[in-house]
Amino acid sequence: MDVFDTDGHEQVVFCQDRATGLKAIIGIYSTALGPALGGTRFYPYENEAAALADVLKLSRGMAYKNAMAGLDLGGGKAVIWGDPARVKSEGLLRAYGRFVESLRGRYYTACDVGTYVQDMDVVARETKFVTGRSVEHGGAGDSSVLTAWGVFQGMRAAAEHTWGTPSLRGRTVGVAGLGKVGKYLTGHLVEDGASVIATDPNETALAWARTTHPSVQLVPDTAALITSDIDVYAPCALGGALDDDTVPVLRAKVVTGAANNQLAHTGIGKLLEEHGILYTPDYVVNAGGVIQVADEIEGFNFERAKLRATGIFETTRRILQLAGDEGVPPAVAADRLAERRMAEVGRLRSIYLN
Repeated sequence: MDVFDTDGHEQVVFCQDRATGLKAIIGIYSTALGPALGGTRFYPYENEAAALADVLKLSRGMAYKNAMAGLDLGGGKAVIWGDPARVKSEGLLRAYGRFVESLRGRYYTACDVGTYVQDMDVVARETKFVTGRSVEHGGAGDSSVLTAWGVFQGMRAAAEHTWGTPSLRGRTVGVAGLGKVGKYLTGHLVEDGASVIATDPNETALAWARTTHPSVQLVPDTAALITSDIDVYAPCALGGALDDDTVPVLRAKVVTGAANNQLAHTGIGKLLEEHGILYTPDYVVNAGGVIQVADEIEGFNFERAKLRATGIFETTRRILQLAGDEGVPPAVAADRLAERRMAEVGRLRSIYLN
């Protein structure tokens, strides 16, 4: 591929340390709103091209997510190519931290798939441009707490738009994935009076549901979940949950979930509309996690971060209103608002300061 064919990214950095086995790529899509913030994904990609494609897609998504979350932060992401179970080490993480430090604050890293708060504590031994750290080291800890809270707020806004009330009481919600976010989301839904149907391939997660929330109905797989009599579908596991096969059989009227990149391709947004299904853009409603880790940069305060994550309710409301006014899918409306903010605020950087 053309090395400059990077979908408009400002900077793409390839990092290698042979002694530790580090092979990493840092993608900075935009710093129009401020330093780029996005997690580090540690994953055994099939090849270098797959790793590059993922970091470009993810870093672009972070720019839009941070813009819609109202943060003064741009979008970036990093991937470390390798199996974390085999090659992750203190030396590798510290070598990666040195590369992050070399960017002098253009990029802040945090956790993602394959990396955890303990890893960020190690990375932080080599760079100050890291967030998502453990509570013991002054960080926010588990970011899934506010991710789930934000998804719940987005779901409330979708419920208001669809049924006239910002509550899930009396509604049936299908949760696909009972990982950290799915568990917290299930708790919020049960507390709000919703009926929950859930699935997860992990038996430990299912056992948790049986013990903690015995009212939750468990089904064997996602195929059974989406064809169940549900009002809301909440994909909280892998991306691509909505595709040409699933949308026609989906019985829900609303889709609001925590998974990233839920639309298998751009045409799915229109397909959802054709089937009368309201979709709340994933990068808007799942922004509670990035709000939480971003708050660490100025000294973490949980109540302040939770208040900002609660604002996802109003942001989702605004997107759904704009989508209706302009006759476009909510995903398009969200993109337009994000691009508008990046352009308007980014323009201010041209005002020279002595």
